[in-house]
Amino acid sequence: MSLIKIINVHKSFGAQKVLTGVNLEIKHGQTLALIGASGKGKSVLLKHIIGLMAPDEGTIMINGMDISHVRGKKRLELKDRMGIVFQFGALFDSLSVYENVAFPLKEKTKLPSSKIRERVIAELAMVGLENDLEKFPAQISGGMRKRLALARCLVLEPQIIFFDEPTTGLDPVIAASIYRIIRNLQNERKLTALIVSHEIPGIFKVVDRVAMLHDGKIIQSGTPEEIQNSQHKAVQQFLTGELE
Repeated sequence: MSLIKIINVHKSFGAQKVLTGVNLEIKHGQTLALIGASGKGKSVLLKHIIGLMAPDEGTIMINGMDISHVRGKKRLELKDRMGIVFQFGALFDSLSVYENVAFPLKEKTKLPSSKIRERVIAELAMVGLENDLEKFPAQISGGMRKRLALARCLVLEPQIIFFDEPTTGLDPVIAASIYRIIRNLQNERKLTALIVSHEIPGIFKVVDRVAMLHDGKIIQSGTPEEIQNSQHKAVQQFLTGELE
C-alpha cells in the first residue's frame, strides 16, 4: 500500500510552469530519492507534500487522506507523523546541541525532564554527537550540523522523514557518513523516507527507488539499478553531468 500518493499535480508561478502533471507513489517503509537538475521543481514538490504549498491542480494523498482537505486536529496529527531535515539544518544558533534536540519534545510533549534527556541522548548517540551536548551550532562542523538536524527530527519519532539535499556542501567522506546513518535508520526503524537530491551516485546506495523530475513531470522511476541503466536521454544526460 502506498503511504504517499501524488496524482497529476500541477503548479505554476505566474507564467512559469514548474510542475506539469506529477505522478508518484511511495510505499510504507520505502526510501525514495527524488533526483533532477537544480532549480527544476524538486523542492517545490517537497513543499507540496509537506503541506507548505497547495497544488493548482491535482491531489496529494498521505495515509489515504487528501492533505488539501485535512483540517484541525487531523491535520496536526498528520504533521506530527512527518519529520523534515532541511537543507541548511534550520537549527537554533542560540541553543546548544542538547537544547536543539530537546526543544521539540518540550514544545510538543508533556514528558518529564528525565525522559526528555533519555530520548535526546539516545538520538544524539544515533548520529554520533553524544559527546557534544554543550556545544553550539557555530562550534561544530557542517557535517555535524546535518547530523544534529537529523537527531532533532528523529526525537519525535516520525513515521515519514523528508530530507532536502542532505549532503549539499559536504565533502565525499562526510557525505558518505550521512548516507550510512540514513541507511541504518531505514534498517532499524523501517521509516518511510523521501530524499530530495541532485547528488549522484552516492544517493543510489541508500535508497530503494529513484524518481527523476524533469520538465515538470516524473519521467522515470525504478530501482537505482534500473535508473542507472536507463536508456532515457534526459536520465542519461543527468547521470553523466550533461544536464545541469
